Amino acid sequence: MAFETKLRRSLLVVGLLTLAFNLGELVLGAVSPLAALVTIMECLMGIGLIYGPQFLKRFFKIAFPPSIVYFYWFFLLISVFIGTCLHMMDIVPFWDKILHMTSPMILTAVGYGILCTLLGSLDNEVSEISPWVFLLFGFSFAGVCGVFWEFWEWSWDAVGNMNLQRYMTIDGVEFVGRAALSDTMGDLLINTIGAVIMGVFSWNQHRKNEKYFEGYQIQIIK
Repeated sequence: MAFETKLRRSLLVVGLLTLAFNLGELVLGAVSPLAALVTIMECLMGIGLIYGPQFLKRFFKIAFPPSIVYFYWFFLLISVFIGTCLHMMDIVPFWDKILHMTSPMILTAVGYGILCTLLGSLDNEVSEISPWVFLLFGFSFAGVCGVFWEFWEWSWDAVGNMNLQRYMTIDGVEFVGRAALSDTMGDLLINTIGAVIMGVFSWNQHRKNEKYFEGYQIQIIK
């Protein structure tokens, strides 16, 4: 059995165990029924997202390299199953910042993959392209995605008053001035730091192997 299949099945087991935990919370009344149902729905969505790479490969003919797929599954583990469903977001106050640090690393890698694919379609030798092209594109891609995520949070706060951008206290008292911006700006700062860390790591790896960025190439199956 391929390592990727073993890893996917292991993550599925974690997801199902987490789902059982959330169902137990609902039955035992450990949390409110509404909160339990929302968490169960998020857990089910997380289980479905495990198969995201396979879905894209089968129906859209887009195949991501193992390096990106493994990193994506790791993020699912710490964000959905551990962070949300096992309530680590509530237990550890800075867990959200850990996620904001990790996600841009994945997005930077996806940026490398997109650029590799575009360059490959032009019959270019990826290893002959300056590494700075990849570093700048990956950093910019992660930064733009981080901005759009804040747009997403702002939209849901406007529609559902969900306080995703932490602009008010748990008692509903709204912050004023710079305090109201602190969470959003902090997220963007952490997002930038994560992209920079990934860039520095990639630069060092490229120095050891000039074909390093080719490992992120996204395949378009014909």
